[in-house]
Amino acid sequence: MKRRHSWGLKRFLAVAVLAGLAAVWTWTAPGDAALWPARADEAGVEVHLLDNGFHTDLAVPRAALEARPGPLADAVRDLAPGDWILIGWGDAKFYVDQSPMERRLPDGLRAFFRPGNASVIMLDPAQRDPRAAFAPESRRAFRLSSAGFDAMADHIQGSMALSEGRARIAAARAGDDARFFASREHFSIGHLCNHWSAGVLNAAGLPVRPLRSITSAEVMATIDRAELDTSASRD
Repeated sequence: MKRRHSWGLKRFLAVAVLAGLAAVWTWTAPGDAALWPARADEAGVEVHLLDNGFHTDLAVPRAALEARPGPLADAVRDLAPGDWILIGWGDAKFYVDQSPMERRLPDGLRAFFRPGNASVIMLDPAQRDPRAAFAPESRRAFRLSSAGFDAMADHIQGSMALSEGRARIAAARAGDDARFFASREHFSIGHLCNHWSAGVLNAAGLPVRPLRSITSAEVMATIDRAELDTSASRD
């Protein structure tokens, strides 16, 4: 009888653990109806989410960023010319390095599995409109309310590690206009670039699935689901 009871308890615990993992995997962090979607009568701000197959960046109008006060706007004003600013986040070394991937694999393992890695926020000025520069399948355009855009920008600014109230450049690449600013967050397999992008979208009012946002495809799907939900609510 004791053996049967022990086996039944183990089965119950295994089912409970699997159910808990499934719940976390599918859990959705709610959006904010006060921020998303933008009202039909509001101009809002058009933003693009970009996917290179494993990493996501945002393309944000420079003018909208510079119109705000604060260290993020100040950092943008100091960049080279470009009407759009590509914004991304990643490990302070691996994200910046552009050497052949086979040489970077040991460092990639370090970035994934060592806790507490330093991170950076990329601000990269671009002249071309994202609609022309990126293929449709690797880009999602969405319109934020003014309040949603401010909340998104505040979230990005809040990720910056400031020095005397200003963003601090941690890295730059020769012949490249991108600048990498120190971030107060840490990079690891539990908090990857796509997790960061999902957090930015959630700050702007969109619902996201945090754990599943380990992949760029899931972050892109966040936009698709939000747009479908918006269309359904307006029908």
